[in-house]
Amino acid sequence: MPDKPDVLALLGSRICHDLISPLGAIGNGVELLHLSGVSGPEMVLIEESVENANARIRFFRVAFGLAAPDQRIGQPEITSILNDLWRGHRLKPDWQVTGDVPRTEAKLAFLLLLCLEHAMPWGGRITLGRTGTHWSVEASADRLRVVEAAWSRLTMASGLEGPISPPEVQFALVPAELRAQKRRLEARITETTITLHY
Repeated sequence: MPDKPDVLALLGSRICHDLISPLGAIGNGVELLHLSGVSGPEMVLIEESVENANARIRFFRVAFGLAAPDQRIGQPEITSILNDLWRGHRLKPDWQVTGDVPRTEAKLAFLLLLCLEHAMPWGGRITLGRTGTHWSVEASADRLRVVEAAWSRLTMASGLEGPISPPEVQFALVPAELRAQKRRLEARITETTITLHY
């Protein structure tokens, strides 16, 4: 019996695909206005907003989109996405994985980054590493906001059980991705650090 389609990932891919084109058109329009001599704080605000929206869509495409087992994604693309998304922010992700990785593994890492972002509203540092097929993610901050109910979902058989809010949807998606990759997540949380191994 063929595997059921990942409807949530298909939906994520569809939304990101449909938003990329209009965002690109807005970016082109901003460039044309610059060439016409239009400038000022309003233009800077529009330009920064378009750049941020593009970075977030690129990130969401990996985190929520469809990832075939044979697809790979390169280190330059990943670091470009992370740098663009968190440029000027207090949260600093450090991707220390060299070379290409399977897109499925990047998807899981990006979902976990969203979980950590949720726990680090005041900023901090996140380091992602990979030894062989094993991943480690280490986050540190002066203080964390760990919502226990959300983090407990990561070890549930299905993260989709029970009510969940939109800002916490990544916590519901991680268990399914772990199962698909035949991985088990180990998490250690202190007052100022979160360490993940899988």
